[in-house]
Amino acid sequence: MAAQTIEIPQWIELASTVRGSKDPVMVGPSETRWNTRTPDGLGSLQLSRTSPTTVDAEAWGPGADWMMNQAPKLLGAEDDVTGFAPPPGPLADRWRSRPFLLGRTDRIWDSVIGGIFGQKVQVQNALKARRMLARRFGDEAPGPWKGWVLPPPDRVAELGYADFHPLGVERKRAEIVLRTAREMSRLEGLEKRTPSQVQARLERIRGIGPWTSAMITASALGDADAVPVGDFHIPNTIAWHLAGEERGDDARMLELLEPWAGHRWRVVRLAKSSGSAPKRGPRLSLTGDGLHMEQKARRPQR
Repeated sequence: MAAQTIEIPQWIELASTVRGSKDPVMVGPSETRWNTRTPDGLGSLQLSRTSPTTVDAEAWGPGADWMMNQAPKLLGAEDDVTGFAPPPGPLADRWRSRPFLLGRTDRIWDSVIGGIFGQKVQVQNALKARRMLARRFGDEAPGPWKGWVLPPPDRVAELGYADFHPLGVERKRAEIVLRTAREMSRLEGLEKRTPSQVQARLERIRGIGPWTSAMITASALGDADAVPVGDFHIPNTIAWHLAGEERGDDARMLELLEPWAGHRWRVVRLAKSSGSAPKRGPRLSLTGDGLHMEQKARRPQR
């Protein structure tokens, strides 16, 4: 086991900071846990906020030391909010009540799974599929509490579509996962590149578009300027909060976000978390006999 105390800014909210990466799991307002496959092996991390300015970190497994080094980054140590002023109104109010830093996991594969599973489905269905994949084909996490780690790319590459169907993942997304798993050996060290370089490389894989690549860099690299182009709801949400318009397309979203270039993902997150924007568009729902589109729409590759 490894342990350390990490200094953090007093003003940040831990839950909003950690949840941005999707991979760690909050188990309370001041405690989070994260299981992953590090370059040194399996690792588990527990973060507990012990004071307004300190977080205690404990890690287990062969990857414990790596997790200790990563913990400050997960808490936003490499993020910079200098110059960020949220749009006035509900978004500024949200920022005052729940300010956050953008953490990074540097685990591209974890974020790839989350991004592909999240294509055109409800968040809870994507998270459920991810948990089931880890439990069925991954490894038990080290440490005192029970958890699971996603299977590595080479193990996933050996699976077939039939292995994904029980997870609620239809053939199209399963094929993208399998295709990407077979490509991961060529992406060694990708987390050391810039977000734009990472997005460009990932989008060379058939089935990964601007939406998925942006979600990956936002999660894995703490990309403050990620914009998930191709989303069904976010353009409407941005148009609503920044211009009072109920509907918006990608072009309008990019136009409205331009004044916040460098911090556009922060604005997107604030808008998404406000809960007051009209939500329209198709989504997939999980039923007993598979995934079904509730209404039809044509959108570019995610």
